[in-house]
Amino acid sequence: MKLYISRVILGVFLLSTQFIFAQHLSKNQFKVKGNCDMCKERIENTAKKAGAKTAIYSIDLQTLTLETDHSVSTDDILKKVAEAGHDNEKFKSTDATYEALPGCCHYERDLQAKPVENHDHHSKKENEFYVKGNCESCKARIEKAAKDAGAESAEWNAETQTVILNFNSEKTSSDTILKKIAEVGHDNEKYKSNDNTYKNLPACCLYDRNIPFGEANPKVHAEEDNSEHSGHNDHSTTNENHDNHEKQIEGVIVTGTKAATSLNKKEAGLVFNIDKKELLKAACCNLSESFETNATVDVSFSNAVTGTKQLKMLGLDQKYTSLTKELLPEIRGLASAYGLNFIPGRWIESIQLTKGGSTVTNGYESITGQINTELLKNAEKPETSLNLFADFNGRAEANITNVSPINDKWSQTFLLHGNGTFGDTDMNNDGFLDRPKGTQLNTAYLLNYNDLEKSGLGSHFGINFIKDERTSGQIGFDKKIPQDKQSLYGVGIDISRFQVWNKTGYVFKGKPYQSLGWMNQYTYHQQDSFFGLRNYSGKQQTYYSNLIFESILGNTNHKYKAGASFMYDGYDETYLTDNFKRNEIVPGAFAEYTLTGLKYTLVAGARVDFHNLAGTQFTPRLNFKYDFTPQTILRLSAGRGFRTANVFAESQQYFASNRNIQILQNGGNIYGLKPEIAWNYGASLQQEFKLFGRKSTIVADFFRTDFQDQVMVDLDRSPQQLTFYNLDGKSFANSFQTQWDFTPFKNFEVRLAYKYYDVQADYLDGRREVPFMAKHRGFVNLAYSTNKNNNGGFWSFDTTLNLVGKQRLPNTSSNPEEFQLPTYSESYAILNAQFSRNFNKKIRAYVGGENLTSYYQKNAIVDFKNPFGNYFDGGMVYAPIMKANFYVGLDVTF
Repeated sequence: MKLYISRVILGVFLLSTQFIFAQHLSKNQFKVKGNCDMCKERIENTAKKAGAKTAIYSIDLQTLTLETDHSVSTDDILKKVAEAGHDNEKFKSTDATYEALPGCCHYERDLQAKPVENHDHHSKKENEFYVKGNCESCKARIEKAAKDAGAESAEWNAETQTVILNFNSEKTSSDTILKKIAEVGHDNEKYKSNDNTYKNLPACCLYDRNIPFGEANPKVHAEEDNSEHSGHNDHSTTNENHDNHEKQIEGVIVTGTKAATSLNKKEAGLVFNIDKKELLKAACCNLSESFETNATVDVSFSNAVTGTKQLKMLGLDQKYTSLTKELLPEIRGLASAYGLNFIPGRWIESIQLTKGGSTVTNGYESITGQINTELLKNAEKPETSLNLFADFNGRAEANITNVSPINDKWSQTFLLHGNGTFGDTDMNNDGFLDRPKGTQLNTAYLLNYNDLEKSGLGSHFGINFIKDERTSGQIGFDKKIPQDKQSLYGVGIDISRFQVWNKTGYVFKGKPYQSLGWMNQYTYHQQDSFFGLRNYSGKQQTYYSNLIFESILGNTNHKYKAGASFMYDGYDETYLTDNFKRNEIVPGAFAEYTLTGLKYTLVAGARVDFHNLAGTQFTPRLNFKYDFTPQTILRLSAGRGFRTANVFAESQQYFASNRNIQILQNGGNIYGLKPEIAWNYGASLQQEFKLFGRKSTIVADFFRTDFQDQVMVDLDRSPQQLTFYNLDGKSFANSFQTQWDFTPFKNFEVRLAYKYYDVQADYLDGRREVPFMAKHRGFVNLAYSTNKNNNGGFWSFDTTLNLVGKQRLPNTSSNPEEFQLPTYSESYAILNAQFSRNFNKKIRAYVGGENLTSYYQKNAIVDFKNPFGNYFDGGMVYAPIMKANFYVGLDVTF
């Protein structure tokens, strides 16, 4: 009985104690400025370290909710929050501390409060010592060394450049611990590391040894701005998004999301990361429309009859850019003309755009750069999205995507796309459809396995099927009736495409810098088409395999990749009555070395490919980056590339004409032609600075491409002829671009660009400018969004203006006067705009307009009244064919 009473009394005492303690806690809310999840983490951690029991920061409301007991002053907490860089209603951060925040954390400084003291020199606690370092790898190394030297615990802070030690003085001493820390490479206030140990640290850990102890380490902030703080696994490529990270083996990306639109400051090459959020700024129905707000890529209509779009980069056609999906060859061969339509915009998770020479590990075909598309495949919880789109001229599409984890290691993605164009659109009244009618069904399934942290194994599997049918030509043409049985001119294109691929990677245990990746893909592509009385059909089977081993030489300052690849292309084409068959078999080997210093990165690679038809080809490439400061970066590049031209598939925009095709053979093994070989050289300068108190970036770049054996597409010899032959002389493309990104005020982003192209070639009858390439182009993109409300809702407004200078047009002087084109086209401007409403995190609606200036090419088809005559030509397109077009769309996430 006494025991029972004692327990009751004890229970009542404990409950009373908790109640009394709870009564001494108070909850308060304060205005605190911040921008992003990095700000949220910094504010909450600072508040807790300053004594708050709980701290919850709302980015949307710009408020910090504190729960404290009465012994802790909220003023002291808010003062510490200001010292960390965040203005609040009672204290204002110093300018130096604010400026040192990462660029993504630079909020609008409109709160008036008492300034805090400038704590440039950290006020240390007992058993706190200055230790230099940069990143998470430094932190792990420093804390491990301290514990190895007898410390019971050690906590190193990158921002303060200090370590707090907890140790038993009878067993060890601070001197012993600090000496051990110096031995592993980190200078501290008592001991300096020897030079060899310091130099052998990984590149990300090479701190500035000249900064006085107590001063802020600018590299810490520079790395945060570049998100290197997110993890320094030496074998991994970290992204630039501070709240999303990926683990990848070269060519085998298994988890994580890509960075928001930005220039990757870590890469030696000029690499732009485009996030799916950027793609929502415009009507991104497929890959060809994914670059509307990007100044680097030019998108043009290539044909008035088929309506296909083509990309151009560095002043050259799409075929000279390596277009990959999941780092596997994608839009090439028979898919060249229509492949951009085969990757729906809502399937895209991110795009990596490399300008100029890219890595040799991804193949030999890249000449002007590489555009890689990553599909949706990452989600922490199951997510299903529905997208519905329709324009006012009879086009509609639907997308359903589902990304879901199966368990902690497996996840899967279902992707479904369907579109149809049903209306007869003829805005220039020439009797021809301005764009084809037809349907596309596109479906894919992705399966991902990720156990890199434990077993070191990761794998990705994908399968894709496409059926695309389109009809174009004169209004009223009936595809069911043979062309020779009706007088109306028609075009019919039917495409079937199947792909299956796998990427598997392994990270060696105990060696996070060493990995092995293997990629395999099989593609079957079939096209059956006719253009009036001309027929073109083709089949392509491709098998691709790439094995990549990555490791280091001594330390992670010296990395290398080596591997072997294999490519098989089987082609079977028929044009009119002529049949062209060939098999390309290309085994190859490559190696790449990366040297990383404190301020520079050098990537040198080479590959050799044993092409059964093009002979042995040697492909060297070099990229160099030098950081004058974290805000001033110089890049240089040079490299060689080669490819085999698919003259029929790549020139289908000229099939809807009266031009006869002629190939002037010169002893080569591909249509009697030699492979195309080109060298590309480039230099760029990236400069960041503050404007209006916010980050601003200017990038200027120049690239030159020189061809050796280019396959010339000659439209000038005669308006009735299309001639192919190998270059005999010079062919070059000079490209200059300058781009300025800045934010005049909160939530308003401006992107301005100017491009100059000089593209010339020696044709059979002399040197001329390459047609359909404007020398001067201007670009303006404006984007504004409102603050999010409590439900996550906001408005977004985006507009893009493209200014296109005059272009040289093919010579048509031998045609009758009424069918002649001018020597140069007109200059014109295209304005696109969109506004959208996110009602919450689940529902988004958008309305937009394309070509709001309504400029269109009035003579898009030469002699459209007589499509079977000698002068008919539907390939002379230099501008939009359709006037203003409006669209609406809806996104719903379940």
